[in-house]
Amino acid sequence: MGQAALRVAGGEAQFTSPFGMAGPVNLFALAATRWMHDTGATEDDLAAVVCQSRSLAASNPRALLNEAMTRDDYLASPWISTPLRRPDCCQETDAGAALIVSRTDIADIVRPNSPRIVTVVRGGGAGASSMDKAADVSALFSHYLSRKVWDMSGLTPADIDLAMIYDAYSPVVLQQLEDFGFCARGESGDFIRSGSTLPTGTLPVNPHGGLLSEGYVHGLNNVLEAVRQLRGTASSQRVPSPHVALCTGFGGSYGSAVILESA
Repeated sequence: MGQAALRVAGGEAQFTSPFGMAGPVNLFALAATRWMHDTGATEDDLAAVVCQSRSLAASNPRALLNEAMTRDDYLASPWISTPLRRPDCCQETDAGAALIVSRTDIADIVRPNSPRIVTVVRGGGAGASSMDKAADVSALFSHYLSRKVWDMSGLTPADIDLAMIYDAYSPVVLQQLEDFGFCARGESGDFIRSGSTLPTGTLPVNPHGGLLSEGYVHGLNNVLEAVRQLRGTASSQRVPSPHVALCTGFGGSYGSAVILESA
């Protein structure tokens, strides 16, 4: 395979394709392996993310994967690229999402109680989604942007009522929870298992099941769910009276975050 890949790979891909970097799943598996080594995270932590996602999706009529998954089910699922199993990976989905951004006076007339955009930050570290150029292959965009998000918004992690975390792969949920300061480094798995990220917890995360279960619409469906939750119109599990929501989206070490606030 190596020689064939060398013949067909051009440009920068010639330095990664021969070594099995055939797509995003391989890159994120590599990053996850390093992060898990550094923090002591285990497959039980990944399973916690996936099993909670499936459980929350059960009440979401839009979710494509809404059957309960146990830890044993997770461990019996096939590998895609270690340490990622099939349930750890989002599903490419034929779907659409539309976001309308308007002045507040217009929004209030057309749709009263429309959430406000508090802060938007986009950026990251060296390498962008080309992880071979990154100083730290395991560092996601949230590692670089979290301080700026809090500084620009004037908010702290304790002010967030709802976190819509971009979950293309299960490990990145854990990493972002730690990077944004919702829990200490190495404690994200326990944080999820404690129930803190359920709709009734201290930091509800992806109450609709996220990209792992509802479907992968490049993170836009997570933003739509945040708006529905802030309006109180969500058809999935509703978070009790959320006021401030954090939504994230990324492509490796380069990405974005937005904070929305109810009117």
